[in-house]
Amino acid sequence: MRLIVTPDAEAAAHRAALEIAHACEAATEERGRALIALSGGRSPWRMLEILCTQPLPWSEVYVAQVDERITPPDDARRNLTRLEALLVREGPLPRDNLLPMPVEAAGLEGAARDYEAMLAAIGGPGFRLDLVQLGLGDDGHTASLVPGDPVLQVEEHDVAITSEYQGTRRMTLTLPVLSRARRRLWLVTGLDKAAVLDQLVEGSVDIPANRVERRGALVVADRAAAPRASFRDDPLQV
Repeated sequence: MRLIVTPDAEAAAHRAALEIAHACEAATEERGRALIALSGGRSPWRMLEILCTQPLPWSEVYVAQVDERITPPDDARRNLTRLEALLVREGPLPRDNLLPMPVEAAGLEGAARDYEAMLAAIGGPGFRLDLVQLGLGDDGHTASLVPGDPVLQVEEHDVAITSEYQGTRRMTLTLPVLSRARRRLWLVTGLDKAAVLDQLVEGSVDIPANRVERRGALVVADRAAAPRASFRDDPLQV
């Protein structure tokens, strides 16, 4: 795992956006398309605004969701609402290249299998995401993989349905697909994330985030989230 500490959240958003752009460029050059997965929450939105300014072959970039709440489409908590606004309505991504999780389906387990099949149709059998962007919850969760949820034990599927967490169930990518991604990018900002970021970097505490493959992972944090680390804008091995 590598750690980059930037002066502030704006700089972290810029660095993360450039990392995603580089991954998309490399994937389209090597395989003709890029398949990435993006998280929700507040941290990624500025990153996505910056990403949309990058001169990428957007028609060959496909964006999946890392997770989504199982709520009605007009629920303000849905990650898709902001992703669609930034990437499609206000940005350069073709609408068909944004891959919404089918959380409104009647049969959720079947819908999870359908989403898995959609990703495999784009990426190929045993597909690897070219990049997955992850966030970090105060309790150490990432995606919708929260402490104590049985979904943490899922090994045979890439997409699964969680138990209820903070009032809703979720559809989420699972540990196997996150861990086999070609690149894993963590974006962590804010003083409230300092304690849990220490746990992620040290890797010694049993939190869901530490069950994701660490080799080749990059953490981009601002100084507020990493107060114990000296400022660096180049990768530090941790």
